Amino acid sequence: MNTTNKGKVVIIGAGPGDPDLITIKAVQYLQKANVVLVDRLVSEVILKRYVNPNAIIIPVGKQCRYGLSTAQGTINTLLIQYANTHALVVRLKGGDVSFFSNVLDELEVLKNQAIPFEIVPGITAASGAAAYAGIPLTARNYATAIRFLTYYKTNIITDSAWHDLAITNDTLVWYMSSETLEPLIEQLRLHGIDEQKWVSVIEQATTPLQQVYSAPIRNFLLQFGTMQFLSPSLVIIGRVASLSQQFNWFNGENTQQSLYFPQVTATAEPYLHHSLMPPYVSRT
Repeated sequence: MNTTNKGKVVIIGAGPGDPDLITIKAVQYLQKANVVLVDRLVSEVILKRYVNPNAIIIPVGKQCRYGLSTAQGTINTLLIQYANTHALVVRLKGGDVSFFSNVLDELEVLKNQAIPFEIVPGITAASGAAAYAGIPLTARNYATAIRFLTYYKTNIITDSAWHDLAITNDTLVWYMSSETLEPLIEQLRLHGIDEQKWVSVIEQATTPLQQVYSAPIRNFLLQFGTMQFLSPSLVIIGRVASLSQQFNWFNGENTQQSLYFPQVTATAEPYLHHSLMPPYVSRT
């Protein structure tokens, strides 16, 4: 094991989009960081406002559908490289670092290389999106439990599991599932879900471009089935999703733009704090 490392790696969750939702502890580390490896789903306001102005910032985003992603192996190599030459390296991820994240790969690499590390949690998308859409996830008389799921591949859930998901009264929160939403809803209906339950899709949650699309499950595809939801989008299914109609207090600009796509690069080229990329690109 390598014992010559000079630096420490701190893996930080930046929260779901609103830069004010980042934790104080995360800010304190960013202000001291020498290097920041940043995911696509991190507000550039955080980079401009809180990161040490002398830090090296390296975009290591993933957006496979556009053919622009930084391989996990490259990220692992960069962590080792910079931890051997700098005192404090921050790995900055959107949301929380442990919810549907590749954090295990990075932890294993750091452990194997004897690089000291720390994990700083962040507000995950489920909490942020639900709060900004006015959806209390375990509202009394609506749900008593939550399930965090993903359906990015259409063959990963068995028929018996579909039946269980369809009949449960738990709130179902689906990460990375907006592109497979139509078959997801069809499977739940096929397996007997109560047609009175609601679906809410929260697009670019907690950002100035947040949009919420809600309808009873029986009508959702009729109303929104042709839409291509912008990434990131979170899906909430259950009785609590109907509460957004009453309590949705945050309305973003309906500009048909993506807040996050510019941070994706194929080369993970470093850039300095003062040369951040442009804030928006068009949906089209």
